[in-house]
Amino acid sequence: MSALPAPAELTFRPLAEADLPAVLDLLTASLAGGPTGTRTADFFHWKHRLGPFGASPGLVAETSDGRLAGVRLFLPWQWHEGVTGRTVAAVRPVDTATHPDFRGRGIFRRLTQDLLEQVSGQAELVFNTPNGNSLPGYRRMGWQELGRVPVALRPVRPAAFARGVRAALARVPAGATEPPDCRLPTARSWFADRVPDPGPDLGPTGGPTGGDTGTSPGTDGPLAELLRERAAADRADPRLAVLRTPEFLRWRYGRAPGLDYRVLTCHRGGELTGLAIGRPRRRGPLAEFTLADVLVRPGDRDSAARLLRAAARESGCDHVATHLSPGTEAAAAALRSGFLRAPRTGMTLTARTPTGRTALTLSDWRFSLGDLEVF
Repeated sequence: MSALPAPAELTFRPLAEADLPAVLDLLTASLAGGPTGTRTADFFHWKHRLGPFGASPGLVAETSDGRLAGVRLFLPWQWHEGVTGRTVAAVRPVDTATHPDFRGRGIFRRLTQDLLEQVSGQAELVFNTPNGNSLPGYRRMGWQELGRVPVALRPVRPAAFARGVRAALARVPAGATEPPDCRLPTARSWFADRVPDPGPDLGPTGGPTGGDTGTSPGTDGPLAELLRERAAADRADPRLAVLRTPEFLRWRYGRAPGLDYRVLTCHRGGELTGLAIGRPRRRGPLAEFTLADVLVRPGDRDSAARLLRAAARESGCDHVATHLSPGTEAAAAALRSGFLRAPRTGMTLTARTPTGRTALTLSDWRFSLGDLEVF
């Protein structure tokens, strides 16, 4: 058997459009099907070419005979300082793979270092949530472990939830594979460009909800007004956060191919007072509703509580999982809505600057689960 090429014998070059089929094959071989179950060109294009913060820089390692030995992409992101109004340009390392034939040859490190150098003039922050297997490698390359982002859970079907947790702890293979039966409207339809008048609030079976939560679509006008009020109130918050706009939400949740995001809304007196977005998914033996975003008017804990309860009631899942950032209306409403912090869960946030260490701590951020979940 011929010797494998050393890193010096590989070509490290920018990712080209013609590489896409080979990149998708490499990602599938190394990381399986990803969050949608199948890696497609449509999903890659949405994520890395149509994002509101620009196209993702990427590099590949190529052998002399044209095989891809490795790929690395940095997803552009933007954080916002409410107090100063400053935008913090950032990147998030994602979709990284080394072909099994070439592992242990320094390809991951070389691709990472080259990309860090490439983005050093545009981005001032690099952040991600590596798993336990990759975290040591990131530490060796200068990433700082800022802390664990907790997840809050609300069991919906206590008996099914308890059985599922026991099965997961015992590593029993999942039985059901079909998606959960969620009747909430899709984010794709809710964010569609041509939206009729929403009319009265309707529940998942078409019955009126008594003005509590609704699932009818809305237009950008009421949503934009809610987001403007939200942004104005958040100017007093010194933490880094993603600035929510209708355009960002439409890209992130309404146009994501293969990610089944759903929408809940809350109205009072015909006025949109809150919006929640999540997706039903299989989490091993459990059906989980991953609640990605909860947005309400400043100080409106009542709407936050209604959305949290409705997510449990209408999602068709065994439990709801979310991250509720301290100081937000959703976090304040969580306890009376049945959410509890789950032990031994969450994501480890790591960060650095392109050139070295960062002074940020976990308390310097305000994020939703949608900011950090893998997609």
